[in-house]
Amino acid sequence: MPVGILVTVLVVATCGLVYELIAGAMASYLLGDTVTQFSIVIGAYLFSMGIGSFLSRYLVKGLVTRFVQVELLVGVIGGVSAGVLFLLFSYVSAFRLVLYPIVAVVGILVGIEIPLLLRILKDQVQFKDLVSQVLAWDYVGALAASLLFPLVLVPRLGLVRSALLFGILNVLAGLWFLRIFGAEVARATALRVERALALALLGTGFAFSDRLTQFAESRLYADEVVYATSTPYQRIVLTRWRDDLRLFLNAHLQFSSHDEYRYHEPLVHAGLAALPQARRVLVLGGGDGLAVREVLRYPNVEHVRLVDIDREMTDLFKTHEALVKLNGGSLLSPKVSVTNADAFQWLDDSRESFDFAVVDFPDPSNYAIGKLYTTAFYRLLARRLSANGMAAVQATSPLFARQSYWCIVETARAAGFQTTPYHSYVPSFGEWGYVLLSKGPYARPTAWPPGLRFLDAHVAEGLFVFPPDMQAVEAEPNRLDNQVLVRYYEAEWDEVGQ
Repeated sequence: MPVGILVTVLVVATCGLVYELIAGAMASYLLGDTVTQFSIVIGAYLFSMGIGSFLSRYLVKGLVTRFVQVELLVGVIGGVSAGVLFLLFSYVSAFRLVLYPIVAVVGILVGIEIPLLLRILKDQVQFKDLVSQVLAWDYVGALAASLLFPLVLVPRLGLVRSALLFGILNVLAGLWFLRIFGAEVARATALRVERALALALLGTGFAFSDRLTQFAESRLYADEVVYATSTPYQRIVLTRWRDDLRLFLNAHLQFSSHDEYRYHEPLVHAGLAALPQARRVLVLGGGDGLAVREVLRYPNVEHVRLVDIDREMTDLFKTHEALVKLNGGSLLSPKVSVTNADAFQWLDDSRESFDFAVVDFPDPSNYAIGKLYTTAFYRLLARRLSANGMAAVQATSPLFARQSYWCIVETARAAGFQTTPYHSYVPSFGEWGYVLLSKGPYARPTAWPPGLRFLDAHVAEGLFVFPPDMQAVEAEPNRLDNQVLVRYYEAEWDEVGQ
C-alpha cells in the first residue's frame, strides 16, 4: 500500500481520537466529575462512529470526492468544537444539549472515514492486506493521540488551539488524498476551493485563538482575567477586581485574597497550635502556598514538605509578584521543599515522618480527587504521621454539602483516626468545614501565633460548635472501590445550584 495512504490513515485516526479527548476534557473542565464526563463522551462518540460506519453504505458514487468532503467537514467541525463549546458555556444553561450533539456529529463523520477508505482501496490491495494495514495504522494513530494529548497538546497549546491544529491536519489529509486520487475526481477544482476556505477559517481561528479564549473567559468570570493556562491536570484562571485576586481551578473558586485568611487560619492553626513540639510538617495540595504561609508562623517548625501534583501551579505561586506577596514568599523559604507528585502515590512511596499534616485538596467533585478522601488515603496518611501526630483536612461545606462533610468525618474514623470536626465562616464560600485527625485525644490550643487576622481564643470556641442544620447526619465511609462521597457531593451541590 502506498506510504501516502498509510500516512493519511495515521493522520485521520490521530485527529479522530484528539477530538474525542478534547470533548471529554472540556466536559470535565466545565461540568466536573471527570470519570462520568469522559465515560459519557467516549460512549456517545463511539456510538456515533458506529452510526457513521452504518451510514457510509449509502455513499455509492464519487467515493474519493465524498472522502475528501468528509475530511473537510470533520476538520472544520472538530477543529472549532473546543472554541464553540468554551464560548457557549457562559451563554447556554443546558450546556449538555450543545456538547453531545457536537460529539455526535464529529463521531458520525469520523465513523464514515475508515469504511469509505477501505471501499476506495479495495480494488488496489488484497483484502487481507488492506484490512490489516489500515486498521494497524488506525491503532497507531490512536496511540499517538493518547500520548500527544496529555504530554504536548494540553500543556503547550491548550484545548482550543489543539482542536484547531488537528482540524487543519484533517483538511490537509483530505488535500493529500486528493493529490493521490485526483484523476478520479470530477470536481477537483471545487474541492480545492472548499479546502482553501476551510484552511482559511481554521488558520484564522488558530491565529486568534488566544483572543477567543480570553473573550470566552471574560464571559465566564465576572472580573478581569489576568492569567490563564491549561495544564495536564486542570485549567488555572486568576482574576482581579481592584485589589481582590481570585483563583479558579476548572471554573471553581479556590480563594479570594480578601478573605482567604479566614479559610487558611482555621485550617492550619486549630491543629498546629496544639502541637508546640511539631518540627516537620506535610502539606498535601495547597500549591498556592497559603497554608504553608500559616505553617511558617511557627519558629519551631524546621521543615515543610509541600506535595502538589501540578508544577505549573507551584511555579506560578513562586514567581507571580502579586501571588508571592499574598503567600509571603512561602514557597521560596529555605524551610520548604516542593514536590510535584500525585499525593496518593507519594504517600505510598514515601518513608518520611511528620508531626502535622495539612490536607488541602479541592472539593471531591470527581473520582480523581475523590480518591484523596478515601479510607485508603487516610490509612496511608496515618503511616506518615508520628506517634502524636495530627492532620487537618479541608472537608467542604457542612451547610451546603452536609452529607458530604460528615462522609469525610466518617471516612477518617473508619481509617482509624479520632476525629474532631469544626467549621468557620468564609464570606466567599459561606460556612466551611474541616476535620482534625489524630491518633489520640485532641486538646484545644491555649495559645496562638502572633499576627493572625481572624483566629483568637474567643473565635476558636465557636469553631467546634455545630448548629442544628449542620450537625451530623448518616453517611457511608468513602472507599476507593465505591467513591460514595463523589455521588453525595454532586447531588448536594446540584441541589444548591438549582
